Amino acid sequence: MATVEKPVLSKYKDRMDKAIAVLKEEFASLRTGRASSSLLDQVQVEAYGSTVPLNQVAAVSVPEPRMIVVNVWDRGTVVSVEKAIRASELGLNPVVDGQSLRIPIPPLTEERRRELAKLAGKYAEQQRVAVRNIRREANDDLKKAEKAGAISQDELKRMEAEVQKITDQEIKLIDEALKTKEQEIMQV
Repeated sequence: MATVEKPVLSKYKDRMDKAIAVLKEEFASLRTGRASSSLLDQVQVEAYGSTVPLNQVAAVSVPEPRMIVVNVWDRGTVVSVEKAIRASELGLNPVVDGQSLRIPIPPLTEERRRELAKLAGKYAEQQRVAVRNIRREANDDLKKAEKAGAISQDELKRMEAEVQKITDQEIKLIDEALKTKEQEIMQV
């Protein structure tokens, strides 16, 4: 049987920080009314017999504030890139122009803004759940360490309080990021 070591709380904080980084990536892919190359980061394309991210089959650029241009490297994948962009929940209609696709970014309607704000809320909730799961795992590890005699009961209580404090800070960061993104989306 392996010996149980004293858990290191910074390991759990790092994992919680990664959840926030994932949330920010997801937020970057949400449309806010202006063109951004990160808008298409979540798009997956059927190419070469598997599903790959769009940036592995094409170059994405933003020549104008309301236009995205996707230059597909292989002529054979142009149709699948177009299908993938249309199928994404972004509400975009690419115009095929040879080996490139021009994607005009239409202004957002009030209804679409609400849908995007709701989607941002869903992304935030997924990451809140991830942070809480990390907290639960940290507390379980602390209890195992206490049971095995690696830490005292007083240390267990102190470290559980520290884990809760870290969790509260991370949840607060998620809520602030969500509030900022919702304001950005609802701004006309």
